[in-house]
Amino acid sequence: MSIIAAAIMTTPVTVVAPQSSMAEIASLLASRHLSAVPVCHPDKTLAGIVSESDILKPFRESVRARRDWWLGVIAEGEELPQDFLDYIRQDTRTAADIMVAHVFTAAESDTLPQLAEMMIKHGIKRLPVLRDGKVVGIVSRADLVAAIAQSPAMLV
Repeated sequence: MSIIAAAIMTTPVTVVAPQSSMAEIASLLASRHLSAVPVCHPDKTLAGIVSESDILKPFRESVRARRDWWLGVIAEGEELPQDFLDYIRQDTRTAADIMVAHVFTAAESDTLPQLAEMMIKHGIKRLPVLRDGKVVGIVSRADLVAAIAQSPAMLV
């Protein structure tokens, strides 16, 4: 008997809206011990996905160096007003601004081998599961490993 996405997916799915702030997303990921969340429209259709990596991108050293250079050019040797500097430092981006819009997805009927193949082929860690275009679950690599651990006979 094949293990399918519907049997191992996490449901209900924690999602965020496209207008969710970076602070809201970071807080949600931290409090629920998640590494990513689907971004959904009010009707639960998928808009994209935001991961920890997407949130961390602005903190990379290369990005900070470019931002410091940019601020230096604007300042032209003059001190910038503190309120302007505070505004620049605030992260006003939303889920819609940072999400990955091209998301690989699964159907509830996809089998464990199909799910594993898709994750490996595309280098992804999770697959939102759709029914009629709406997010109904999510399958992670950890879900696949747990399913294999519970059914080791399927490896033969």
